[in-house]
Amino acid sequence: MSDTRAGRPAPPAASTERPDGRSPGDGDRGHEKHGGSMFTVLVAFAANVLIAVAKSVAAVMTGSAAMVAEAAHSWADSGNEVFLLIAERKAGRKPDDSHPLGYGRDAYVWSMFAAFGLFSAGAVVSIWHGIQSLSEEGDQTDPLVAYIVLAIAFVLEGTSFFQATRQTRGQAASLGLHPLRFITRTSDPTLRAVFIEDGGALIGIVIAVAGIGLHQVTGSAVYDALGSIAVGIVLAVMAIFLIARNREFLVGQTLAGPQRDAVLRALLDDDEVERVTYLHLEFVGPGRIFLVAAVDLAGDRTESEVAERLRAVEARVEQHDRITEAVLTLATRAEPSLTLESPVS
Repeated sequence: MSDTRAGRPAPPAASTERPDGRSPGDGDRGHEKHGGSMFTVLVAFAANVLIAVAKSVAAVMTGSAAMVAEAAHSWADSGNEVFLLIAERKAGRKPDDSHPLGYGRDAYVWSMFAAFGLFSAGAVVSIWHGIQSLSEEGDQTDPLVAYIVLAIAFVLEGTSFFQATRQTRGQAASLGLHPLRFITRTSDPTLRAVFIEDGGALIGIVIAVAGIGLHQVTGSAVYDALGSIAVGIVLAVMAIFLIARNREFLVGQTLAGPQRDAVLRALLDDDEVERVTYLHLEFVGPGRIFLVAAVDLAGDRTESEVAERLRAVEARVEQHDRITEAVLTLATRAEPSLTLESPVS
């Protein structure tokens, strides 16, 4: 990362290069994560378009309210994947003079649009259509087509969900977190959206099958309508959760617990750093962190030497793939030292 973005003088050349000769911005782990999320979204998009077309045909042929809800769900998901693809592309732009911390937060903006789309085009339509269908007593046509389409949809959604789950498990394992806990905390909104939407889609298919099946057994269209309403409620819960998480990252999501301790430990392991008295870590995009810290440097040097050493420490910190920018200042003697929240036993 170039220090000129923040108006800072360049640190000594020896401190800005990795042992393998690559620059700090060449972190392959960050590129793998970005590419993994893009592939996950593309798999989900292809599956959802095929499913949406099949469900729409089945809804017309059967007149099932639950199938209409499922069709609306899949079309909403398909549109959302477009927003998520835009999010991946926008967030991947490099920092410039107008955005020195990069464009990572764009991912949360476009993911927010996707969540609103899921709520309006999916949840509201499904619930409203289900409520309207409660008063209708139309005869059910042969539901075989609906069952076949829903079975195929389950397989396709399951394939997409498997891809999202595989990526989730891999990243969760690297942080020592349970996959479900990781998906609620990850800074990658596209992975979270695909995982939540595909999981919700599988639940919706089960609900739709139950509604259609009960209609077939009892002859009452109420169960079919209730299935549509239930699918809409599932979509609403998913959308509200995704909206809330994106909002938290947009307004400034900080790091705490083991992640915060890992950064603090890395600072204290630097030979130049004796104490850390202040540490602020904030996500500025998927997997991208802005770091501000107050440190006490070892030894007693002149002011110019201290400034150079601070810049050198900043450059070493910025070699980490996840650190977009590090800003260090000097701590005073009276400031208490920070301690690890979860000490290693």
